Amino acid sequence: MNPTLFRPLALRELQLPNRVIVAPMCQYSAVDGSATDWHVMHLGAMTQGGAALTLIEATGVSAEGRITPDCLGLWSDANEAALARVLAAIRPHAKGAIGIQLAHAGRKASSAPPWKGGQLIGPQDGGWMPWAPSAVRQRPEEAPPHAMSEDDIRTVIAQFVRAAERAQRLGLDAIELHCAHGYLMHQFLSPISNQRTDAWGGSLENRMRLPLAVFDAVRAVWPAHKPLGVRVSATDWMEHVDAPSWTLPQTVEFAKALKTHGCDFIDVSSGGITSQQQIKLGAGYQVPFARAIKEAAGLPTMAVGLITEPAQAEQILVDGDADMVALARGMLWNPRWVWHAAAALGAQVAPPPQYGRAAPRGHADVLAGVPFGGR
Repeated sequence: MNPTLFRPLALRELQLPNRVIVAPMCQYSAVDGSATDWHVMHLGAMTQGGAALTLIEATGVSAEGRITPDCLGLWSDANEAALARVLAAIRPHAKGAIGIQLAHAGRKASSAPPWKGGQLIGPQDGGWMPWAPSAVRQRPEEAPPHAMSEDDIRTVIAQFVRAAERAQRLGLDAIELHCAHGYLMHQFLSPISNQRTDAWGGSLENRMRLPLAVFDAVRAVWPAHKPLGVRVSATDWMEHVDAPSWTLPQTVEFAKALKTHGCDFIDVSSGGITSQQQIKLGAGYQVPFARAIKEAAGLPTMAVGLITEPAQAEQILVDGDADMVALARGMLWNPRWVWHAAAALGAQVAPPPQYGRAAPRGHADVLAGVPFGGR
């Protein structure tokens, strides 16, 4: 058998051996933005499992751009050195490429970690003043964020560039820019959060201006042979409200613009801009968005969201809905998901030699290329 899920794919010069991606997942386990031993354990497990590409969690391009005080960052020499230590530990055993998602949380910054409530925290509790396109509250009970000036916008663009340069020094294989889930670049895209009347707001062209400026600035310093992609929220899920919001047709236009700017892939998620959203959850509920963007923009797409079963993932690719599938919580639940998919679909994976005897009876042919002898 030759399942589509296990066929190779090239993104620029990055050769992916299969179509399974580990989606970026916040761990809220950094110290002053620097990776810790937890990241060695977490990323070690994710990168050993056979996925073609593991994307490191949303990584703040500045201290103020983190979602929480415990989020990973890449704005300082200390952050870079800490992540270098993690990569040195996991790379010799990784079974795929390693990329990173660069992010700025905007008005959703200065939050408590989810297991501490996730609420906005003030400076007196270790938080800070969040930045945003406009002084529009994330939640009605919160204080408004700082509306960014022209200088602030230029500062953020420069912060993304410096973080990308650090990612290159770390030898990472790909960058994904976070334009989804209600964070800063999504905030500029959505008229819910962007109420500016200057060149950075109003029309779709103006609302796309910051994300495209960040993309161009990062592309200029990121090596030409390495892929640069974008995660988008395809919709704000606010169709029930008679007011402007970010919608799939606008996302399609954004994807078309990204293609002309040299984007290599689109990771298609949704929501996050407001607590009033009404998400229609279900198996593969975001897959139709990926298909629409793929068909209209002609860019390689990742489908993500409640993709749990190997047969489901395979069918998404066979039907042409997406080019890759990205798993997050499914990988936390089962870091060997790729192995189990290979067993279910009749493919082979190459495990670490230490795990060469892991296959259960009847599936010995799934784990390939590990000789084992004794005396």
